[in-house]
Amino acid sequence: MAFPRLLLPLLLSACSLTLPVVGQLADGSETFTGTATGGLDGAGVLSITSSGGRTCTGSFVYVTERTGEGTFQCSDGQSGPFSFVTTGTRGTGTGTIGGKTMTFTFG
Repeated sequence: MAFPRLLLPLLLSACSLTLPVVGQLADGSETFTGTATGGLDGAGVLSITSSGGRTCTGSFVYVTERTGEGTFQCSDGQSGPFSFVTTGTRGTGTGTIGGKTMTFTFG
């Protein structure tokens, strides 16, 4: 019996991993908390909220098995790229938001 093709996307979307994220701007002026959710398809979403109240969401894709990159879009109109390295359930990353460098960890 063939598996119905319509059910496959539903099953794949259920196979994701969500991990906590913490970070800060390099100058220490703002901290962040949030989540990173990655799927089996090699794509995911990084969502953070700052100590100043802004929210940022970034879609990412894996470039290799252990590295990925994406771009943030924030509620205050600022944006910027980010990249990360991962062991699978833990990792570190860097990026910029509005021209300011940030670092983060997840897992």
